[in-house]
Amino acid sequence: MTDITLAPIQPDQPSHLMATYGRQAISFVRGRGAYLYTEDGTEYLDALTGIAVCGLGHAHPVIAEAIAEQAATLVHTSNLFEIPWQTAAAQKLAEVSGMEEIFFSNSGAESNEGAIKIARKFGTQQGVRLPKIIVAEQSFHGRTLATLSATGNKKVQDGFAPLVNDFIRVPFGDVEAIQEAALQHPDIVAILIEPIQGEGGINTAPQGFSYLEEVRNICNQHNWLMMLDEIQTGNGRTGKYFAYQHTNIVPDVLTTAKGLGNGFPVGAVMTQGKAVGLLGPGSHGSTYGGTVLGSRVVYTVIDTIQKENAVENAAVVGRYIVDQLRSKLADKNVQVRGFGMMIGIQLPKDCAELVAIARDQHKLIINVTAGSVVRLLPPINMTQAQADDLLERLVALINSYL
Repeated sequence: MTDITLAPIQPDQPSHLMATYGRQAISFVRGRGAYLYTEDGTEYLDALTGIAVCGLGHAHPVIAEAIAEQAATLVHTSNLFEIPWQTAAAQKLAEVSGMEEIFFSNSGAESNEGAIKIARKFGTQQGVRLPKIIVAEQSFHGRTLATLSATGNKKVQDGFAPLVNDFIRVPFGDVEAIQEAALQHPDIVAILIEPIQGEGGINTAPQGFSYLEEVRNICNQHNWLMMLDEIQTGNGRTGKYFAYQHTNIVPDVLTTAKGLGNGFPVGAVMTQGKAVGLLGPGSHGSTYGGTVLGSRVVYTVIDTIQKENAVENAAVVGRYIVDQLRSKLADKNVQVRGFGMMIGIQLPKDCAELVAIARDQHKLIINVTAGSVVRLLPPINMTQAQADDLLERLVALINSYL
């Protein structure tokens, strides 16, 4: 192996990167499980896992071995040819998702782009000239032009007008608003929602997951596609393989990414029922979608999640974290919500500065979203001991802040 050592970046050295991120003044050189390490060996507990990406933790030995072995064998041939690992990965994903057809993309945004195209194709086949899709306020579906148009966040959309038309926005969890939209817009063909709004603040509908059942009924009533964005909630994050599995319904279209590759960039859009067969040869594609390497990673991640019972672990340890937080912070006027390893702590005031305080004083990596929500997205295979470590650091952080 070639030994390459990067020279330290000098403070006055210009960067050639586009300034699209507000980066923190820290970098990590290696990780192991729930922990990250800087160049000098300082250890940080990672309760964010790359924003719900490394669900099995950092540098998981089984995933690392599969990547290394496949990279040394065959990385890419293109979708002009049969890819056995892609076929096997699709089979695995179909088994855990309950879906029938799968298209592999490279990201969550691309997966949602695929879902939007499926909805428009469905509407066109129904004779709808300008198909419309219902989306939710405070949602997040990506940063491509179509997905940022679907997103319910004006900050994400600012400066990119004209947006993609024909998205109808309703309050998250408001079934009456959906019914009202149906009366006003006869050209609606689909609903696209997140089971839990991650970027929006770990928001669940007021009626809980039964909201999804109500949406399913409305979609059946009006012959709409029910499309679920499980980019963040999928792959065991909420204590079920997919969050909709907390109910008895199945969506027509399902998207996912993030934890699907445990850090390797890959996503998927999946269909079942009346959404099957809407995209055929020439109607959609991706140069890098479902490469040999990416497909083997997907297969290995799903197989490892199953063998380690990581989904069940996420449910049990996640419930423990929530219960402990509610008990230990009972006098702090905070609201703790979430499922599995997708947890939000709503503070009574804005708390963006907690990210730096947690990092610098408690060696803890967290995220603050929606202004006042501490978002936790730990590994779904986090141990009880690691959960106690997280609780000790986090409770001390919040107690000192409030």
